[in-house]
Amino acid sequence: MTAAMTAITAEPELVVAPTRYWTRSRKAGVIYIVAGLIAIVFWGILSGHAGNARFTAAEQSSGASVPIPSKVGAIVAGAVVIGCGIMLLMPKLGRRFALWSGIAITALVVAFLCWQISGNTLPLGSSANLTVQAALPLVLGALAGVMCERSGVINVAIEGQFLMGAFLGAFFATVAASAWVGLIAAIIGGALVAALLAVLAIRYQVEQVVLGVVLNLLVLGLTSFLYQQVMQPDAASFNSPPAFATWRIPLLWHIPIIGPALFEQNVIVYIAIVLVIAVHVGLFHTRWGLRTRSVGEYPTAADTVGIRVLAVRYRNVIIAGMIAGVGGAFFTVGSHLDFSKNMTVGKGFIALAALIFGRWSPIGATLAALLFGFTDQLQSYLSLTGSSVPSEFLAMLPYAVTILAVAGLVGRVRAPAADGKPYVKG
Repeated sequence: MTAAMTAITAEPELVVAPTRYWTRSRKAGVIYIVAGLIAIVFWGILSGHAGNARFTAAEQSSGASVPIPSKVGAIVAGAVVIGCGIMLLMPKLGRRFALWSGIAITALVVAFLCWQISGNTLPLGSSANLTVQAALPLVLGALAGVMCERSGVINVAIEGQFLMGAFLGAFFATVAASAWVGLIAAIIGGALVAALLAVLAIRYQVEQVVLGVVLNLLVLGLTSFLYQQVMQPDAASFNSPPAFATWRIPLLWHIPIIGPALFEQNVIVYIAIVLVIAVHVGLFHTRWGLRTRSVGEYPTAADTVGIRVLAVRYRNVIIAGMIAGVGGAFFTVGSHLDFSKNMTVGKGFIALAALIFGRWSPIGATLAALLFGFTDQLQSYLSLTGSSVPSEFLAMLPYAVTILAVAGLVGRVRAPAADGKPYVKG
């Protein structure tokens, strides 16, 4: 009797779920080991390139350079990749996933460059500058996505906001003969598209992904029509925007490689740097950021403590559109280019990928955008140097990296809990 009562009253034992062997770290470790072996065997030992890969910090290839034997460089870098993969296979060391993955990816890029630029010189200063130029609209688009999705609204319409900003920026900058007027017009254009997104998504609760695609198509059709009817017949009057002057930040622009890339640019680059810092500090270190994140995670709980959920969403979506409008201005007044049909060529969707890769963080999204910008400029450089890789594959490189980053390298990610879910006040 006593034994039976003891068995009944005894506390149940906790059942711990078994830990899976093939964790994200171990899977990545195997991938890195295989990639390192490919680098050693195909880019190193079996490579037909026996010359030196040269790297220079100058803007031009004619500057003083550091020569690296292409085969040796590929083999050593491949060994580093394998070493990082082995570290990720170990239970304790594998916990530092970001560190080992960052080293492995960097080493793999070095191995690839040693193989591809054998007999040529890669000017790192020029590459850094082109990377910033290619990544800048992605940075601003990703920031716009962070603002929206941290508030609970999916912003697939970044592409449309870019395109409207580029169009209005070019048009009004030309008419007013002022790049500043074009920038203001671009900001307003991005805000208008964002306001339409906010009203339809928040007030009328339209499915947000479909809504974003429809807005992109709407803006594409509208800007293409206006381009044909207004800009193309008289480009001198309506589509010849002036560009911003280049500003040098004293002392900082002399820093090798990154100095000219970051501190010898036009005002839009500096606006982007300020916005990255401001959005990061605002989201994680201010009352506004706390309210924004609470609305994106638990809008019902936020409402019960007096936060106006819908007002926060409206405000943040429109601010996000203004940021994307600055990105649109970069395509025209920021780059001294005339507007053309669909000139953003899908950059808004790559900005969304950078947002996911960066785990909905302003700093993470910026680093992801720089990665995509680097692959974009790299394929252009390799095309000019007569790379042995077919040009079609080089053109696919930025988009392939985007897919791999979102599908594999980033691992499991979790969007804000209320992202894309309309809020109806009870």
